[in-house]
Parts: sequence; structure tokens; C-alpha cells
Amino acid sequence: MPGTPTGTLAITGDPHADDLINSDPLALLIGMLLDQQVPMEWAFRGPATLLERLGSLDASAIAAIDPDLFDTTCRTKPAVHRFPGSMAKRIQALCQHIVNHYDGDASLVWGSATSGADLKQRLVSLPGYGDEKAMIFTAILAKRMGVAPDGWQDAAGPFSDDTPRSVADIDGPEALATVREWKKAQKAAGKSKQQ
Repeated sequence: MPGTPTGTLAITGDPHADDLINSDPLALLIGMLLDQQVPMEWAFRGPATLLERLGSLDASAIAAIDPDLFDTTCRTKPAVHRFPGSMAKRIQALCQHIVNHYDGDASLVWGSATSGADLKQRLVSLPGYGDEKAMIFTAILAKRMGVAPDGWQDAAGPFSDDTPRSVADIDGPEALATVREWKKAQKAAGKSKQQ
């Protein structure tokens, strides 16, 4: 698959879940989608939970599942997210977008991008991805997956630097603790992750 990641993210504390997000493009996109209002480890463990329940991670298959059935899949304990119902809808919308725009191949989101700016625009267009999530994902691809199109630093903004500010900077438990402490300090100072 073009652009298939073989990455160095180590965030979940579960080697199987980390291997999945480092090797499966759809798992990586779903993990990033889930990374809000829950601990990072929980978010990025979500794709492995879905894989166990569904038997495979396939954008076309997930998009086609009955929404009520998929809601139950996401809601069953342990739930894939604190808000499993809304995230079930977002995951299916993400998968449908990948089917409609990338022939069901999640790796083409970045594998066919012509520049950092093009990559960021593709990411911002994904359901559930806003500007900051797109910047962080661009940084993940460059820093952890070796996918660094020309101009990726501009597209990733402050997340391209060496400050341990996001999941893009996590390659093990020590880095996770460092990022968590940095975020805590920023919040205490009334600053955002981008400052």
C-alpha cells in the first residue's frame, strides 16, 4: 500500500494496539479521531478494540455496517470512547469519506498528497478532523511514520518543533509522561498546545 505507515508511536501501553496504529493506516486515522476528551492511551487503543470486535478494519465494511449495530459495537464495555454513540457516527462518517474519496484505502489520504499543504487540506476535509487535529496528524506522519512531504513543517505548524506537545512526540512511556506534564503546565499557565 502506498504510504502505509511503519511507525514508532508507542502510546497505549499495549504492544498489539501500538503495532496496529503503526502499521494500519485506517487504525491510525481512527485513533487520532478518537483523541479528544479521553486519555491518549484510551483513544489510540480504540482501533484494536474495534479490530477484536469486527475481525478486520476495513473502511468499506465499517461504512456499510448498520449504524445501530456499530453503535453497540462501540458502546460495549470497554467502550471505544467516553462518548461511544457520537464517536460511532464519526468513525462511520470517516470511513464513508475514505470510501468516497480514496477508494476505501486510508493510506491514500497521505500516500497521494503532493505537498504538506495538500496533506493538511485532505486531513481537514476528513469528518471529525479540525485544523489542530490535522496539524498534529501531519506531525505524526512526519515524526513517527517517515511520511514527510515538502512543506510538512508549515502544515504541522508548532507541532513540527521539538517541544513535546502532542501525540506526535510520543515513542514510549517516558515521552508520554513528558508530553502529559508539558500539557498540564500549559493548561496551568492558561496556554494552548500551540503556544
